[in-house]
Amino acid sequence: MYRFLLTPRWWGINVFAVLAIPFCIFMGSWQLGRFEDRVATHQQQEDRSDRAKTAAARPVESLLPVDKITSGRQASARGRYDTGHQLLVPSRTLKDNHGERQGFYVLSLLRTDHGKALPVVRGWLPGDAGAKADTAKVPAPPKGEVTVTGALQASENQGTDGVQAGGGLPQGQLGMISAASLVNIVPYEVYDAWITLTDAQAPLRAVPPAAAEGSGLDLKAFQNLGYTGEWFVFAGFVVFMWFRLFRREAEAAKDAALGLLPEGERKLALEADAGAADVKAEAEADAGAGVEAEAEAEAEAEAEAGAGRG
Repeated sequence: MYRFLLTPRWWGINVFAVLAIPFCIFMGSWQLGRFEDRVATHQQQEDRSDRAKTAAARPVESLLPVDKITSGRQASARGRYDTGHQLLVPSRTLKDNHGERQGFYVLSLLRTDHGKALPVVRGWLPGDAGAKADTAKVPAPPKGEVTVTGALQASENQGTDGVQAGGGLPQGQLGMISAASLVNIVPYEVYDAWITLTDAQAPLRAVPPAAAEGSGLDLKAFQNLGYTGEWFVFAGFVVFMWFRLFRREAEAAKDAALGLLPEGERKLALEADAGAADVKAEAEADAGAGVEAEAEAEAEAEAEAGAGRG
């Protein structure tokens, strides 16, 4: 009954199913592993952030370059603020008891004892960085030599939330906090990192550190979870279609073995039998007509022969 499984058609179906099902399961497991890795990394980052809030600050040079481990760590630096290059970073949101509010960062450059300058986000203010009424509230940076402490952050890029990478900002504003953005603004070297102060000078509000890139539960993490479901659904669909084709083929083979045919096939068979009967009848009629013609011809020949003898 199952000899159809040995046909070339079913060889192709079986090979496809044997290869497709493990492949779908492997890809689904891989995507699930990616999702779990992102969840674990996110949890580790949160744990590090909690420990960093209470850990002793370390010199910023010892924490560079910024990575997933050092991001958010408390860093310290000593130097003097460059009061001639205070910058505002517009269109930055901050969450508070009233929800998310639009405002701007106040960024100052700390000329350290090592020669390089460290971008320091001294705090956040609500309002518009282009409005004089709002910018008038910005306090001047401390004068003289100071020691600053804050959470270390990696340089921003075009994919960072709030970044305005298109340019076109007025003088005194900065769209992206990075060494590449500052290289044409200040005449000295800048660290490829920045810190956000833990204790902001009133009326500024401290900017909480952001999670390291690739460590949060972002859209990519949930895409991995969605792809996991899709691959497992594909594997189930292959199994479902194989059993459906197998069941239909097995039923057809069983019906053929019992002499049972579906209604459509039965009708075609009857029409074929009727056509064959008509052809047979016509053939027999033609054959009979031929015999009669031959008999008549022989009778005429005998009659002519008898007339000739007479």
